[in-house]
Amino acid sequence: MATWSNFELQNSSSPLMEQLIFFHDHALMFTMIITVFISYLMLNLFFNKFIDRSLMQEQSVEMIWTLLPALALLFIAFPSLHLLYLMDENNAPSLTLKAIGHQWYWSYEYSDFHEMKFDSYMIPQNEMSLNSFRLLEVDNRTTLPMYTQIRMIITATDVIHSWTVPALGVKIDGTPGRLNQGSIFIVRPGIFFGQCSEICGTNHSFMPIMIESVMPNFFINWVKNFN
Repeated sequence: MATWSNFELQNSSSPLMEQLIFFHDHALMFTMIITVFISYLMLNLFFNKFIDRSLMQEQSVEMIWTLLPALALLFIAFPSLHLLYLMDENNAPSLTLKAIGHQWYWSYEYSDFHEMKFDSYMIPQNEMSLNSFRLLEVDNRTTLPMYTQIRMIITATDVIHSWTVPALGVKIDGTPGRLNQGSIFIVRPGIFFGQCSEICGTNHSFMPIMIESVMPNFFINWVKNFN
């Protein structure tokens, strides 16, 4: 059982990802109800012997099968639009992190601090320790504080990349010559993994993302000791 758990995505670590999971379950509930209802009607049609050759139209039935799908779509559309609004909202961020995609590594800049930037490369397999994660470990982790509203600015220097961390509910394209914006709010400490989610060339699968979430006081000490 422990072996199979290693193949799962990481647990949600931000309010935004929790809302995405809730919406997934909400939409799945409607999908299951529609599937069961349609299956029941089809079985009834296949196995009953009711025939009415003079039946040409039925306004009430047509009204029902028009209104029910419309209502189902409304119950799915309104939460979806609300969630899209939350994903684009940036409420007074306390920290700004800029991620720049290259072929094939990431660069990070902490815009609130002077000359605080570094490159993040994947560690080759022959240099990894026994407890490292293959294709996910990087030489410089991106350290971020918990319980802090963080603004993400994503761009690229060559081709389109995509900065994606599933546990935080973030997937932002990095487009050359353009700045895309998103927000992060981390609610627990830990290490969260991601990868470029846009096919950007031959080494596309070798530019991972590694976020280390720490308490705010540890983050302040890390900034003070940053070389």
